[in-house]
Amino acid sequence: MTLVKFNPVRDLLNFEREFNRMFNALESRFGISRSPEIDEEYENAVWMPLTDIYEDNDKYTLKVDLPGIKKEDVKINYANGKLSISGERVQESETKDAKWHRIEKSYGKYYRSFTLPEQIQEDKISAEFKDGLLTITIPKAEEAKPKEIEIKVK
Repeated sequence: MTLVKFNPVRDLLNFEREFNRMFNALESRFGISRSPEIDEEYENAVWMPLTDIYEDNDKYTLKVDLPGIKKEDVKINYANGKLSISGERVQESETKDAKWHRIEKSYGKYYRSFTLPEQIQEDKISAEFKDGLLTITIPKAEEAKPKEIEIKVK
C-alpha cells in the first residue's frame, strides 16, 4: 500500500500557481518584469506557513508558525515593499521497526510573502525565532502613527 500524504492546501496552491502563470504570461507579453528569484521560490514551494498579522499604534507584527524548523533554516528578505519568508522542512527518516499510518505535516520547501505598507521604518524591522514561532516586528513611520488632536469647545 502506498502512503499518500494528506495535504488539503496543495490543491489551492496548484490553483493559485496556474492562475499566477496565466497572469505572468500576460505580464511578460506586455513588458512588465518581475523578480525571477521570487517567482522561483514561489514556484518551488510545497507549503505555506500559517501566519497571524496584527497592528497596534506603533507597529505591525507577524507571527509565523514554523514548528520543527531550526532558526538557521529560515530565510527572511525585505525588498521593494515585500517581505518574504522561505526555507525547507526536511522529512524525518523512517525507522525500520515502525510503520507510518498518517503524515499530515507538510514537508519540503515553503514560501510566504507579504506586501507591506509604504509608511514603515524599513531599517528597524526585527525578527525573533523561539520555539517554532517566528515573530517579525515592523515599526510604523511617525507619519503613519495615529495622532490625537484636541478640539476645544467654545
